[in-house]
Amino acid sequence: MDIAEYTAGGGRWYLFLHQVPPSPAYFRARVLRQLNQLGALAIKKSAYLLPANDETLEDLQWLRRSIVSEGGEAWIFRADAVAGHTDDELRQTFLKLRGDDYAALAAEARALLEEVRTKLESGEGPENAAAADEQSAEVRARKLTRKLGVIQQMDHFGASELQEVVALMNEIENAQEIGATVHAPGTEAAVYRGRRWVTRRGVKIDRMASAWLIRRFIDPSPEFAFVDPAAYTHGARDLRFDMFEGEFTHVGPHCTFEVLLQRMKLSNPGLAALAEIVHDIDLKEPTYRRPETAGVALVVEGILSRHAGDEARLAAGAELFEALYATLGKSA
Repeated sequence: MDIAEYTAGGGRWYLFLHQVPPSPAYFRARVLRQLNQLGALAIKKSAYLLPANDETLEDLQWLRRSIVSEGGEAWIFRADAVAGHTDDELRQTFLKLRGDDYAALAAEARALLEEVRTKLESGEGPENAAAADEQSAEVRARKLTRKLGVIQQMDHFGASELQEVVALMNEIENAQEIGATVHAPGTEAAVYRGRRWVTRRGVKIDRMASAWLIRRFIDPSPEFAFVDPAAYTHGARDLRFDMFEGEFTHVGPHCTFEVLLQRMKLSNPGLAALAEIVHDIDLKEPTYRRPETAGVALVVEGILSRHAGDEARLAAGAELFEALYATLGKSA
């Protein structure tokens, strides 16, 4: 909520009160975790505060339903600060909490940026997909991006410390792109062949396009696996794409298809045009506004409606993207 809108609206809040049943034992911890994820401010035990708007009301209603379904009780009240705290004091408390979160994230980002720059200056190339682990710069950068998204969802009043984190993340991305350009993979392409390419079940535009790109330009005989992320166990041969903590997935404002192009040094007019179309459809934002985007989105929706199976979707998508690539490459 904008601060001016908050002030004009009278500074009203949602007060959430709840009583959780003693069993199952894990449920109380889950409720507390959900409240923390919503960025709710603890006033007293089992009493939490959020600024009143449509989004926070929906979040609290879902949480209330969850508590009631487990045999507990929960209430949502609309309230004003009358005594003990002023509206501005409450707002400042929210800002302080999120400011501290951003400051901690900025410290992590500064450390990673220094590490990336040091490697770049020393001539050390970026980690390849086969060697990437929990300590690699790329994996850590993706984790920072996810942490940033979580904090932003909790930041109801726009803490100013956000700007420093965004600037640091942009610097990290720029430094990594420079490093990737300087250290082109060359013969390293072989490490991406003969692997198992793993992604989530229920593929849509980004995963369909990425699978086509993998088969067309990276691994001519790929093995694809479609998994339930909650039940998936990572294997030594696996390369995950468009998955949580995957080797190839969203980075900053880029979708998986764009990340694959950047990492594999694939560059030509047809692929660049495809990337813009996939970006706008997948991220649901009119960044590039190509005239073909609306039509491609309709065709993709048709593929999803006709085919429930992921293999069938990939096959239909491959024909679509191959045709688009041939046409867009000529018209660029």
